[in-house]
Amino acid sequence: MPTEPRSTDADMASTGFLNEDVHDGDHDASSIQAVMINRPRSELYAFWREFRNLPLFMANVRSVSSDGRDWVIAGPGGMDVELETEIVEDRPGEKIAWRSTEAADVDHEGWVEFRDNALGRGTEVRVMISYDPPAGAVGKLVAKVMQREPRIQARRELRRFKQLMETGEVSTSQAPGAAPRG
Repeated sequence: MPTEPRSTDADMASTGFLNEDVHDGDHDASSIQAVMINRPRSELYAFWREFRNLPLFMANVRSVSSDGRDWVIAGPGGMDVELETEIVEDRPGEKIAWRSTEAADVDHEGWVEFRDNALGRGTEVRVMISYDPPAGAVGKLVAKVMQREPRIQARRELRRFKQLMETGEVSTSQAPGAAPRG
């Protein structure tokens, strides 16, 4: 039986998204990443839009409320950080965008887009995350050292999303019972 090609960084750098209106965030730490997933666009959107599914492939996300408003993420030193967001755009089957509310402790924004692949094979999924790290430049450096900065996180989360949607599980190399890696 032929095996599927493994996801590589080349898979993440899609040229299928040429939006002039796309920006890479207004915050100190930002990233845009993309991947092609061999599943229908409507299925991928529906899975992502059920926000409680996000911890299944986002290693640093502990929980998300069903309305997408309240997030609990793993913070530095094992402390959880609570984020409050609002959905600012929701185009079924195409795009979900969010940003922090005035009450949020961490200023952030992001979006996920779903587009049919131009060659008719699967869906291109593109994610932008942007936030101001707690503790400013020091927090940004700590995030980079701990491999929790947006570029690395988005790439890993998209890779896990691809695995989950194409195979039904997220592969891992960690030992059973070991702490999850981000």
